[in-house]
Amino acid sequence: MHDPLPTSAPGVTRRDLLRRSGMGLGWLGATSLLADESLAAAGSSLAPRPPHFPARARAVIHIFANGGPSHLDTFDRKVALERYAGREIPDALQTERRTGAALPSPFTFARHGESGLEVSELFPSVARHADRLCVIRSMHADVPNHEPSLMLMNCGDARLVRPAAGAWVTYGLGTENQNLPGFVAMCPGGYPIKGTENWRNAFLPGAFQGTYVDTKKRKVDELVQYVRHPLLDRVTQKRQFDLTAGLDRRHLAAREQDPALEARLASLELAWRMQAEAGEAFDVSREPKHVLERYGDDVQGRQMLIARRLVERGVRYVQLWHGEGQPWDSHEHIERNHRRLAKESDRGIGALLDDLVGLGLLETTLVLWGGEFGRTPTVELPNDAGVKEPSGRDHNHHGFTVWMAGGGVKGGYVHGATDEFGFRAVEKRMHVHDLQATMLHLLGLDHERLTYRHSGRDFRLTDVHGHVVTDLVA
Repeated sequence: MHDPLPTSAPGVTRRDLLRRSGMGLGWLGATSLLADESLAAAGSSLAPRPPHFPARARAVIHIFANGGPSHLDTFDRKVALERYAGREIPDALQTERRTGAALPSPFTFARHGESGLEVSELFPSVARHADRLCVIRSMHADVPNHEPSLMLMNCGDARLVRPAAGAWVTYGLGTENQNLPGFVAMCPGGYPIKGTENWRNAFLPGAFQGTYVDTKKRKVDELVQYVRHPLLDRVTQKRQFDLTAGLDRRHLAAREQDPALEARLASLELAWRMQAEAGEAFDVSREPKHVLERYGDDVQGRQMLIARRLVERGVRYVQLWHGEGQPWDSHEHIERNHRRLAKESDRGIGALLDDLVGLGLLETTLVLWGGEFGRTPTVELPNDAGVKEPSGRDHNHHGFTVWMAGGGVKGGYVHGATDEFGFRAVEKRMHVHDLQATMLHLLGLDHERLTYRHSGRDFRLTDVHGHVVTDLVA
């Protein structure tokens, strides 16, 4: 079981500390958070905590290409598809639906950097960083469906609501800025498939839930709702907060065994603290003109820039979704759709990596890119699901690609391989749980020790699976 959240004295739980002082969580908000933030941190669920062992990374930026990008058209070139174009692939695997003949990639690939890493023409800005990329070409998941694959990738369980990876990381390490959320999930335009389950705290305390931000919105007041009071100044708000915090103290003292209430009060605390810093952190207009131009004046560029600004300010885990629903789900017109989606994101990703390098943050920031699965090397046939013409690829969980950069991983390195057609991971196979275990390892966390007692047993992100892939560690 994971070590108890630290307090000022060994063996004393956070709730004990509050109870013995005669002061509830509300007191911390009313007094310490306004006068002495260091004292507040001593009793905060999100206060920084030491890792299990020396860490390579301090923060994570997860760029999620939701919908399932095609590894065959991005980072895993397969010349065999060109030889078999229009013909049946021997021993083709079944996925969600019947598929047809081999479909060669419509995109050209080129080698980049000293490593000679092959990258599709779709990602020229990412390709500039080829020697910093750790490309895993042997990923595999469990099923070819979005919902369970999203849950597996984000929460470690394909069926049940479980804490998200960001919730586990902040539970284990806390965060370095008490005025901002420890875990931020940015998704422009709405929610992805499975909605808030992708960043939920589940049975972990409420303080570890991801904070959702709709990055389609430009104005700070719209990005972070109610970050500024429309009528009251800061002094009046403080007096109001002092009053409500005192009432919260009395209410919590009478219900000392109510973690749900404690979590709600923690959320109120965070909302108050965010008024002091969130507006500045999310306001990209404060950046110089040349920086804004490098990222691009679009949704993906803005949220990449926000991610950099959050990590700069000590936020532990930032997840960037491409958009609502499943935009990378190219069952038809994969050439047109993948070209558009890559164009929307490539520039911003390249600028993000540029800045992390320039600021000296890439060494301690783990950047992860990928989706919930890959796509088939065969063309998807017209079907009852709405596909009208054979111009795209179906879901493929048997083999796909993700890449990482920074945070202690090997740069210019390719791990594993799919078969000659790109259907199945065959060399150095890496399951999603292995990816999660390795990410936690880079953060200094033992995935087998990072546990939480719930319903009579210890739970963890990797459940009873996963192993650390040390070949990826520099």
